[in-house]
Amino acid sequence: MKIVDLQVIPFWVPRRPFRHGEWLPETKVVQTLTKIVTDEGVEGYYLGGHGHGDADGLMPDERAMLEGRMKNMLLGHDPFDREKFWHWMWVANLPENILSVVDMTLWDLQARYFGVPLNKLLGGCREKIPAYASTFPNMGTIQDYADHALACKKEGYTHYKIHPYYFYDPVTKESDPGRPSHIEQDIEVCYAIRDAVGDDMVLSYDPWGTYRTYDDALKVGRVLEELDFYWYEHPMNEYLVGLYEKLSDELDIPILSPEIAAGSIYTRADWIRRGASDRTRIDVLRGGITGVKKMTGLCEAFGVRCEIHMSGFANLQILGSTSADVCEYYERGLLAPGIDYETPPPYLAAIADPMDADGFVHLSQEPGMGYQLVWDYIEENRVKE
Repeated sequence: MKIVDLQVIPFWVPRRPFRHGEWLPETKVVQTLTKIVTDEGVEGYYLGGHGHGDADGLMPDERAMLEGRMKNMLLGHDPFDREKFWHWMWVANLPENILSVVDMTLWDLQARYFGVPLNKLLGGCREKIPAYASTFPNMGTIQDYADHALACKKEGYTHYKIHPYYFYDPVTKESDPGRPSHIEQDIEVCYAIRDAVGDDMVLSYDPWGTYRTYDDALKVGRVLEELDFYWYEHPMNEYLVGLYEKLSDELDIPILSPEIAAGSIYTRADWIRRGASDRTRIDVLRGGITGVKKMTGLCEAFGVRCEIHMSGFANLQILGSTSADVCEYYERGLLAPGIDYETPPPYLAAIADPMDADGFVHLSQEPGMGYQLVWDYIEENRVKE
């Protein structure tokens, strides 16, 4: 079997942005479906590839790279030679999300060829994963955060992760690009949520690297320890590896990082070696399925948890192939008051991560990633280029 084509299909989808606790007018954005085709008619697919989870389509220059350089690299080769391609792409110094999209499309292709869910091809381990509710930042008032956390607990979530205020002043309720974080209000949010949900709900915290000083990161970390938070994620810019070493030594709460640092397994292995964090973080746009599976094996060997970053079909399939002792939770969201997370987008017949009343998401039994694509919608809404 040989690869004969690679296509990127851009199509329009409606989206109503949620920003600073308010709904903005509905707009249209471009989603993309990457498709690799073989001479035996077997195809593989991957949705998105630019931003959060599966939801954000590739940019025009990224689509051009896939349909140009990447297509020429793959044509005529065996689609099952993913490991070979993975090394080719790293040597070529390609953008991580581009090599990741190729890798995941090929994994989907092989799982579809064998008619199995991707997690079974990877080595099945779990059929359901405990989920945590992951919030939007800047969700509103401190009481809005507390009310939302309690609502998520009543819905079945056993774990709630706070993205607090950043690039926004919660007092003036205005954008604040020059001061990304406001630790006084962040601390108030943490106290209010712990008071609202009680001691029996797991809480974690992610200011998305916006604490500009070590002192700010340490001050908030002390509060999180007092409130018995489960992890402290990405408190500072991830270039500051030396300060992460210092913070990990100083605090008892586990530091979870790097979250978005480039370099896939190579960067994260160095963080583990240096003791710059207590747990590591990766997702499928930072090395594809192949990279994340390599990372989970590395973490298992070192006894370090590897928490998978972001929601989405591919991340969930990875979790289904790992032990809870290595990768514990699935990140469900982003969530906020009034967001309908349960209705699939118009190009899918089902969401990736249906959740039961006990807070577990269940893996799709569909072949490959688990996509149930609505082809009529995709074709009718193609971007005219």
